[in-house]
Amino acid sequence: MIKPLITSIILSFLSPITFAKTYQVTVDDNLQDVLDSASDGDVISLATGEYLGNFVLRHAVTLTDNGEAVINAGGQGHALLLKSSNIQIEDLTIVNWGSDLTEQNSGIYSDKQANNLIIRNNKLQGDGFGIWLQGGKHIKVEGNEVEGNPKLRSADRGNGIQLSKVEDVEVTGNTVSKTRDGLYIIASQHNVLKNNTMHDLRYGIHYMYSHSNQVLNNLAYNTRAGYALMSSRKLTVRGNESRDSEDYGFLMNFITYSDISHNQIENVWTKPENKVMGRDGKGLFVYNSGYNTISYNTIDTAEIGIHLTAGSENVKVFGNSFIDNPVQVKYVSNRAQEWSQDGIGNFWSNYLGWDLNNDGRGDTPFEPNDGIDKLVWQYPEAKVLLDSPAILMLRWIQKQFPVLKPAGVKDSYPLMSVPPKQGSQLSDNHQQNNERPEDRLPTNNQATG
Repeated sequence: MIKPLITSIILSFLSPITFAKTYQVTVDDNLQDVLDSASDGDVISLATGEYLGNFVLRHAVTLTDNGEAVINAGGQGHALLLKSSNIQIEDLTIVNWGSDLTEQNSGIYSDKQANNLIIRNNKLQGDGFGIWLQGGKHIKVEGNEVEGNPKLRSADRGNGIQLSKVEDVEVTGNTVSKTRDGLYIIASQHNVLKNNTMHDLRYGIHYMYSHSNQVLNNLAYNTRAGYALMSSRKLTVRGNESRDSEDYGFLMNFITYSDISHNQIENVWTKPENKVMGRDGKGLFVYNSGYNTISYNTIDTAEIGIHLTAGSENVKVFGNSFIDNPVQVKYVSNRAQEWSQDGIGNFWSNYLGWDLNNDGRGDTPFEPNDGIDKLVWQYPEAKVLLDSPAILMLRWIQKQFPVLKPAGVKDSYPLMSVPPKQGSQLSDNHQQNNERPEDRLPTNNQATG
């Protein structure tokens, strides 16, 4: 009785992985039959060749490439449909899945409640969605390349990587191009998007109805908007870059309690052929968004540096650099806004003040807009009068009699130089040393000795 009991105890501690098999599959085999007959933990390795069909993974297996394997979905449906947790998809080329966006046709599609997935180092090219993850947790999407079909209208393409109602997902080191949006996140919490590159898209990263996410060190270029953050809260958006966008570097619509810091925005300019009244490239567009921190960002060469509207108040704005933007700030409301924090303002390339006590801050406040600016924003046809003697007289009167000037944005401590750039690694070091980024700037006491 003892031997069978010992054997039973030993077997009970052995993982099913111990008995995992590796299947070497060629194009002459029936891949779907192999997938169906496999057991949890098995590895299915595909030899060089093209595997035609729409394949369903019902077991916790690893599907990988042993040469140059191509999954071709034949222009319909999903290429790979994942119906189990603990699946790994690695090193495959996946092409030609369906284009029906209503049916959510995808290169890789995870069914609801598929957890602990790893999707790594795959190349996907097709019309619909690239990778669609829905309802799962603890998923990693790493090092994939997703390319859409530029022959389709942007609205007719799927998104590159879509997260829908997921939690604890890491999306790192992927490259997405020519889809509708690069990374689209809806109703998803506690996820990290890091070190991804998105280009030739509508929006690089697009958020809807999500909270407690991190967006770190991503690059978006050649987009309509680098980062479209909407109807979400508690986002940490740090160390990202947006270049050569047409409408927005960062679009914030109903974003609350979020940290938008240490990001780089360059060259936001509407193309001449797309110009209409009111369509100007905006580095930061903040609409109906409050209780956020916007700090240590660089907005360089945007038609409008930052545009706040529709109740976007109670926002901390400090440590930013506004460089060579024809309009640095557009803020129409008559409620006063102080854009400095603990004696630290922002750098303005058009600030003409002095720093006589050499403390790194201008001696006079910077107010980027006056009543004439607001008049022109409300009545654009008045632009033809900007150089008229009457307008020049009004500007002079406002300077001589500040009581006549409407309340707006004021930076009481404008910086005389651009704050040092700080990447995410440097920021992490500061956090480990309990040092805030703003601690690197001199305080009033330090400056005066």
